[in-house]
Amino acid sequence: MTEQEAYLQLAALCAQAEHCQREMREKMRRWELDETVQNRVLDRLVRERFVDDERYARAFVKDKIRYNKWGRRKVQQALWQKGIDSEIQRKVLDEIDEKEYLDILRPLLRQKRKSIKAQNDYELNQKLLRFALGRGYTFDIIRQCIDVDEEPDYTDETD
Repeated sequence: MTEQEAYLQLAALCAQAEHCQREMREKMRRWELDETVQNRVLDRLVRERFVDDERYARAFVKDKIRYNKWGRRKVQQALWQKGIDSEIQRKVLDEIDEKEYLDILRPLLRQKRKSIKAQNDYELNQKLLRFALGRGYTFDIIRQCIDVDEEPDYTDETD
């Protein structure tokens, strides 16, 4: 594959959806392009704004938080794995305010509460806490969302 062919294929791909620099570089590595060619193609894609890591991170964060209902830590880890600079990560994640996290986590925990079998409030809250931590929410947000005023159904797990 030539440099121009690589550029045209990647530009077409980027025109359809957001991609980060690491994804483009991985694709070029699979095509076995020389590293200097990879650098020139990637520089051109960035210069012509087909690839923009901050724009990609912003779209990624909105998608994962709103649709996948991930918390800040899980999104941050995924961005790190994508090779997004930590300053960009911080900037984009700071744009999501605490209220948005609360609006997403509260109904998620309410729904999860219905399917959890627990012997008491403590056990129920511990299971909800583990669930939310696994989703990448921070402890301070989780504490604001665990509602103890709802009547849980304590059933014996041996039933």
